[in-house]
Amino acid sequence: MTRPETVYLALGSNLGDRLANLEAAIIALPPAVKVLERSPVYETAPWGVTSQPDFLNMVLQGETRLAPTALLTCLKRIETDLGRLPSVRYGPRLIDMDILFYDDLVLNIPELVLPHPRLHERAFVLVPLADLAAGLVHPVLRKTIRELLEGIDTTGVKRYG
Repeated sequence: MTRPETVYLALGSNLGDRLANLEAAIIALPPAVKVLERSPVYETAPWGVTSQPDFLNMVLQGETRLAPTALLTCLKRIETDLGRLPSVRYGPRLIDMDILFYDDLVLNIPELVLPHPRLHERAFVLVPLADLAAGLVHPVLRKTIRELLEGIDTTGVKRYG
């Protein structure tokens, strides 16, 4: 039996009951994805398409024995099951689930790029990720999450609740 891989997952929602959507996504994770820690929830201004409601965002640290593409399939199925509909890129969504890191794997295939290719640009990902793993080193950029966070504007990210 292989050892479980450490994964970091980003969750976001800006439609409906945002907090309930995040909770529903966590509850919907299969037993093959064990949640070890969860960041606080943050309210953040939208990124990309700015004329939409604010998001609630958080990051989970977990373990899985699922292969990276199987994990992605699982997350996309949860999004669909919870009611996410296809829409404009970076547009409003009921739930969004992304794989940020899959252990220290560097992967670039058509359906999945790991680590997440834009995580270092996004305060709404780096702030909650730093709560869980500030010293984690990005395997491509060779910087810690704390160092990546120091290089971006975090003014639109506020702890929720």
